[in-house]
Amino acid sequence: MPPHLNGPQTLDDAYRLYAPRALAAALRVLREHAAAEDVVQDVFISLWRNPSQFDPNRGSLPSYISMLARSRALDRWRSQTAHDAALEREARAQGPRERTASPGAHEPTLDRERSREVMGALDSLPDTQRDAVLLAFGRGLTAREIARVSDIPLGTAKSRIRLGLQKARESLEAAAA
Repeated sequence: MPPHLNGPQTLDDAYRLYAPRALAAALRVLREHAAAEDVVQDVFISLWRNPSQFDPNRGSLPSYISMLARSRALDRWRSQTAHDAALEREARAQGPRERTASPGAHEPTLDRERSREVMGALDSLPDTQRDAVLLAFGRGLTAREIARVSDIPLGTAKSRIRLGLQKARESLEAAAA
């Protein structure tokens, strides 16, 4: 175990000192206290299991813990957003079937294919642009809120959203051609 995290007492000290900072980073993304606490727990379990993942030559431990918490919170948020979107698509797909006597058998297949294409277009974006687009359209955040959550300037948030949408559109158009 590296000397900066040498043993349970040192990790316990790190938890007491830096867990509030990690919680704040996770809360900015998730906005749900219980989910943010889970992220903090995951971060410290990960450090406990693999302390060598922290490299003091690349930055301070508090910064690393905050970055890790934010990153894991974004991963959790993306996963939840994808899950919620899938449920919403399923609910929309179910609604018309109840009203229509005989929907085309091809409709669910087309919906799944469109969803795959959109997810593929989003997956092809650089992480920063994908995060900005998902925060804007998945969570309904404004560019100002995205800038605050991501700790970036407002102009950068707007650019990431615009470029992400432009690249996703181009990717979808190329797939349709």
